[in-house]
Amino acid sequence: MGIGTAQEGHDGQEVSAAAQASLPVEIAGRNRMWRRLAMDAITGDPGWNGGEYKTQPAGLRTVESLLLLMSNNPVERQKDLPTRAAADDWLEQESAKRAAAADANDVLYALDASHDYDPAPKLGNITAPLLAINFADDLINPPELGLLEAGIKSVPHGRALVIPRSDKTRGHGTHTMAAIWKDHLVELLKQTEPG
Repeated sequence: MGIGTAQEGHDGQEVSAAAQASLPVEIAGRNRMWRRLAMDAITGDPGWNGGEYKTQPAGLRTVESLLLLMSNNPVERQKDLPTRAAADDWLEQESAKRAAAADANDVLYALDASHDYDPAPKLGNITAPLLAINFADDLINPPELGLLEAGIKSVPHGRALVIPRSDKTRGHGTHTMAAIWKDHLVELLKQTEPG
């Protein structure tokens, strides 16, 4: 997840601050595979009907289950759901709730939006200070791959930070929990204030 300042956004427009939940490389490996499985669960469902469905296709629930699995903290999930029955009940309830609030085409679009994402070739063009944050329990952008640390070396004023897993982190979903990382952003913004 990059939280910081950059001179140029993905579309070439100048920006003064940016936040995203990603690594500085092309979407590949397990990250691409789970996205592909999720997209196939929608488009392979006869109920999807090429996107012209009357009711949400059943595959949407599978996708919501995958999203729950990939964007959580596994240690906390084990503590919260210590039995098979508890895990099954939680998954059933959460998947149903999320699928009821989602739209298959919207989810498909969101998952496929990263198909051409690859910032690596232009990382060296970022001249403003950049703080790239990841989370130790992130299954989507696993820190053990070392991709964040390798990519940040190309950013002249870049710094990488991996926030340790805790009972407050929620895997990839931690990027939406500003209380976990906001102090680091505030510090960066103070460092970049004009004169």
